[in-house]
Amino acid sequence: SLGMFLSVKQQRLAQKTLVEDYASATGSEIAKKWLENYDDFDASRADTDALIAELETVDSDVAKKILERKDQLAKKCFWMFGGDGWAYDIGFGGLDHVVASGEDINVFVVDTEVYSNTGGQSSKATPLGAVAQFASSGKRSKKKDLGAIFQTYGNVYVAQVAMGADPNQLIKALHEAEMHKGPSVIVAYTPCVAHGIKAGMSNVQNEMKRAVDAGYWTLYRYNPNAENPMKVDSKAPTMDFEEFLDGETRYAALKRTFPENAETLFKAAKEDAVVKYQKYKDLES
Repeated sequence: SLGMFLSVKQQRLAQKTLVEDYASATGSEIAKKWLENYDDFDASRADTDALIAELETVDSDVAKKILERKDQLAKKCFWMFGGDGWAYDIGFGGLDHVVASGEDINVFVVDTEVYSNTGGQSSKATPLGAVAQFASSGKRSKKKDLGAIFQTYGNVYVAQVAMGADPNQLIKALHEAEMHKGPSVIVAYTPCVAHGIKAGMSNVQNEMKRAVDAGYWTLYRYNPNAENPMKVDSKAPTMDFEEFLDGETRYAALKRTFPENAETLFKAAKEDAVVKYQKYKDLES
């Protein structure tokens, strides 16, 4: 994805040089407007259409060269999609390299909290107390906070979303990420068949809402360019934390197989969720 982005970036810069030559030679107001809005995602498409229409009426070598690659005139937004096994774990080094580049690229992480493609193994995205392959007695370490890590760069837009809990917040995050001039990372809570949702996979949207209502997953948007960068979109929990855990086999099974572990780990997980929510709220103020 980064390679594709850099390729298009260079092709657009080459087009920009040609348009500058054209504007200088002809005094075209349309070309000047295109140059002014070169990096404006909303204006770029309309300006590009107007420029192409004008160039198609002009008989010059520079106009012909621009039209040869007219598909590279309008600004494009880039989205990189990946799962949590890649983003949190085996591909983290590559993702960190992309984000640290400072390029205007967007990353959307589908977070199922396990290695879904290979059978539901535990990963760094798996939360404390969850049962997964290689963690049959409950995972003993906390979940990696991917969003908090990228916030430390100071120029990265970061958001945690859950469509079933707040679809409007998801749309806001997507739009803000596109408008942000720099790297953006959105982490989306994504129920998975490996969770063993007791209500069934047909109720995943409601399961997302339950996760947020219980304080298990926090919705927020972090915009480093805003006067107050952190915006917590979740309200304080309205559902008992363990009630949410009981609705999924990956947690409920621990009570049956290792009840002492369940008591200890679930208590620690709840405390960790409270601390994490308060940490986000403190950043908001």
